[in-house]
Order: sequence, then structure tokens, then C-alpha cells
Amino acid sequence: MDPSRTTYDVVVIGGGPAGATAAHDLARRGRSVLLLDRAGRTKPCGGAIPPRLIRDFEIPDSLLVARATSARMVSPADRRVDIPIDNGFVGMVNRDEFDEWLRSRAAACGAQRRTGTFERISRDADGTAIVEFKQRSGTDKSVLHTASVRARVVIGADGARSEVARQSVPGAERTKYVFAYHEIIRTPAAPPEGYDGSRCDVYYRGSLSPDFYGWVFPHGDTLSVGTGSADKGFSLRGAVAGLRDAAGLHDAETLRREGAPIPMKPLPRWDNGRDVVLAGDAAGVVAPASGEGIYYAMTGGRLAGEAADTLLRTGEVRSLAMARKRFMRAHGKVFWVLGMMQHFWYSSDRRRERFVSICRDRDVQQLTFESYMNKELVRKKPMAHVRIFFKDLAHLFGVARV
Repeated sequence: MDPSRTTYDVVVIGGGPAGATAAHDLARRGRSVLLLDRAGRTKPCGGAIPPRLIRDFEIPDSLLVARATSARMVSPADRRVDIPIDNGFVGMVNRDEFDEWLRSRAAACGAQRRTGTFERISRDADGTAIVEFKQRSGTDKSVLHTASVRARVVIGADGARSEVARQSVPGAERTKYVFAYHEIIRTPAAPPEGYDGSRCDVYYRGSLSPDFYGWVFPHGDTLSVGTGSADKGFSLRGAVAGLRDAAGLHDAETLRREGAPIPMKPLPRWDNGRDVVLAGDAAGVVAPASGEGIYYAMTGGRLAGEAADTLLRTGEVRSLAMARKRFMRAHGKVFWVLGMMQHFWYSSDRRRERFVSICRDRDVQQLTFESYMNKELVRKKPMAHVRIFFKDLAHLFGVARV
């Protein structure tokens, strides 16, 4: 053992919402925490956060760049369904500002921050994990140096295609991904006809994505315009150009372009049975159909932090597996329903047309947004569920009017 190598209770690899949340929670519990994050990384993301996230994770209003009070769904035939968000709103955040605020909050609670790129986990003579990473140090910042620290527990929150997961968790290399791409554009001084800065627009068209959707989300003085697909041959840039044309935003100033893989479903295992546990995209917690990831990432980060704290307190390595068990107990059914919905309704323009038509129904609107806002399936309106069931059957068998 190298006595000069610093030992931490927990090293969190990745400073997105999952990693920053885990680092914050553990530091607040009095654990020694190192938060290691790469420089210059911003994930393509619509930036929507529901009220439950704002409440559960104590997000200040100052981070909200817009409040969406309605959503517009646009069908392949350009039929438009406007859905009001009753008694609430969806907060919109800029990910670069939001993520940095989360990291700074973790540091304010005592977590130490380092900028670097994770390389590998090796073992000390006593079996303790050694986290090795590349960082810039000294007077010549163009030169990368190898550094290392010891960790009693490692949380891998290093995103989709996680290197921590690949090295440490069996089966992680078999994860399948969709690819997301968006452009951040400046909101035109004279917005196109029909534009509403408090409305999120969602386009269901095969030309914009063969298996997902396109979005135009307001962010105050900017907009996020994007799409995603699991089809590697599909041109995401071409689709976004088409989406900007459809939304009347072709000539708007483009500020930046971002793309990244997104996992298709939660990994079957999140830990190595010893001292490594995953969180966020590294664990695969992006909701099917909607692509929502921020709330689930932060929830997964919190659960990973609690699992790590339990391991440190009790020495029971099986506590690491509780992160996934608790997450799937709370959200697994929602993920399954959304996965089935995406598989069926997003498979053709004919079905997309019917899907948007279904969303005209007031029962569907209320139950959908109540579930989204509160992150649990609504059970208190049984007759509404019954009505939706029979309406869905009518659409499935093609006897409903579109």
C-alpha cells in the first residue's frame, strides 16, 4: 500500500445529475467523497424536470429557465393536440448550468472535486480499490498525468457506455443504445406563428425518427430542438434540420450541437458484488417512450449513495444490490409500460397518428400528466382507467375515428 495515496470512503466517477447527487448525499452524511468528472461534457437533453424532482432534490427556482404549462403533440398528418398541464408546470433547465450547480452543491457539503478522465480500477495489496485517472496538472496543462486514489466504494456514474460498468459489472457490455442529437438555437426575436414559450412541442413522425420522436423545448432565450433513434443508419442531423423547417426555426441562430448514446433499458445488474455500484445512464435508467432521464438519474444516484453508505456502515456487500432492487420496485412497472407503448405506437406513422388521436382524450391527458408529475402510476381513478382501456381497444382494432 502506498501511504502517499489518499483514501476516500467513496469515489464517484461522473459529475452528471446521478453522480453529483450521490456525492452530495454522501458528503452530507459525513463520508469522505471524491467527485471525479471530465471537462467539457454536456449531454444532449431536452432539460425537462417534473415537480417531484424539484421537490425531492430541493432545486431552487433560479435554475428554471422556463416553465412549461402545456404540451403540443404533432402527428404525421400535422394534426395537433394541445394538452394543458393542470395545476402545475414542467421546469426547464439548461444542463450545463444545472449540472454545475449540482456539483457545486456537493462540494459545498464537503465532497472534493477533481477534473480528470477515468482509466481503470486496480487493487491494492489489501484488496482496496485503486481508481486511476488522467488529469492535467503542473505548469504545462497540455500534458496528461496519471493519478490515483484509494476508494472503499466506487460509484460509476460515468454515463452511457460506462467504462466503470464495462470493467466491473458482468453483462454491462451487452447494453443496447439509442442515439440522441439536438441543437441549441437562439429563440428568434420574432418567433414563428403559433410559437409559445411555455409549451413543449413533440413531433411523432417517421421522417423525424423511425422509433422515437422529435422535440422543440423552450429554454427562455434558447430552444432545444432534437430527436433520437436506435437506427444507426438514420440521419439525426438531417431529421433535426427537417424538424427546424417544420417548426419555422430554419433560420434561427445555432449556438451548439450535441449528440450522445442513451441506454435503452436498465442493466440487469448494477454492482460487482464487492465495492462498485452504478447509477444514472451507466445503470441504464432512461425511461422508454419519453426518453426522460434526469429524475431517474438523480433517484438512482440517491439510491446508489444510500447503498454505499450502508456497505460502509455494515460491511454487507449485498447492500449494493439494493440500489437496483429499490429502483425497480418503485419504477420498474412504469418502465415496462412505457417500453411496450414505444414498441407498439412508435412503429409506423399509421400507429403514430392513432397514438396522437388517443391523446385528445381528457382521461388520457389527466392520467398521463399526473403520472409524469408525481412519478407513479395513478390508481385513484379506476373508471378513468376503464374508459381508457376500451378507447385503446377501439384504436387497436381500427374502429375509432382518427
